[in-house]
Amino acid sequence: MKGPAQLLRALTDATRIRILLLLQDHEDLCVCEIVDALRLPQYSVSRHLGVLKAAGLVADRRQGRWMHYVLAPTLSREDRAVVIAVCARAAREPAASQDQRRLEQHLRPRVKGKVVRCEA
Repeated sequence: MKGPAQLLRALTDATRIRILLLLQDHEDLCVCEIVDALRLPQYSVSRHLGVLKAAGLVADRRQGRWMHYVLAPTLSREDRAVVIAVCARAAREPAASQDQRRLEQHLRPRVKGKVVRCEA
């Protein structure tokens, strides 16, 4: 169990909140899908995902050569409520709808829910 300070520190960055907002609306996302949606370098997205994972907010799994992320299924009810509240506020920002639109375009090539192409 991660402490509340670590949870709140992870939520103090706009990029991490944008990532959580995408993950909240989708069951599972590949790093390349997040990179395309946010239009940020892969190393930057991976660094932010590492912070979110260390805080216990996301979980990862490997599928072939790609890493996939989900909101951590082990989040407590209270921690999940904090994430939902922060994401609800962030969803009103213009960048959120742009991120979602880019993500939806990137998800189209999936076959049976699996990533079939990612830019390296």
